[in-house]
Amino acid sequence: MADEEGVLTDLDNSGAGAGDGKPNGADTQPAIGLITQYVKDLSVENPNAPDVYQWTDAPQIDVQFNIAAESMSSDVHEVILKMTLTASSQNGKAYIVDLAYGGLVGMRNVPEEQAHAFLYAEAPRLLFPFARRVVADAVRDAGFPPLMLDPIDFNGLYVQRLQARRAEEAEGGDPIAPVTGNS
Repeated sequence: MADEEGVLTDLDNSGAGAGDGKPNGADTQPAIGLITQYVKDLSVENPNAPDVYQWTDAPQIDVQFNIAAESMSSDVHEVILKMTLTASSQNGKAYIVDLAYGGLVGMRNVPEEQAHAFLYAEAPRLLFPFARRVVADAVRDAGFPPLMLDPIDFNGLYVQRLQARRAEEAEGGDPIAPVTGNS
């Protein structure tokens, strides 16, 4: 029992776990956290209903996505995972789902390069499973079998995009976008 009390006392004297004894808000340790996530915009189109339910051929699914990040304040950024899914067959479009799924990310004392990587690679990775569920439910609600998207390697895509931008920059192109820009 005495050991447990000693641990609690140590935690209480450490500045709420900051480790440097500074009051809340004055710490210099890097901190990142997902504050909230939400559907910012959702559109589901079923342009050929009810005829589409008689089609027998399996549709081809085209998935397009984009990631945007915007600074809301010095410590809060909005990350938007935009997805457009189009299911088409020889008969026409079966359905179209447009989703903008957002999250607010809190960041403090994070170097610019690491902040950029988090906003455009890690944050989308955290948001994706929830956006995938929204898409699956929307497709199901449109009268089709739920569409479970394959996982996306956002980190690998980020590295590829960063290398391409650095090559463009070396050739005299635009520099890498700041954290407040779009990818």
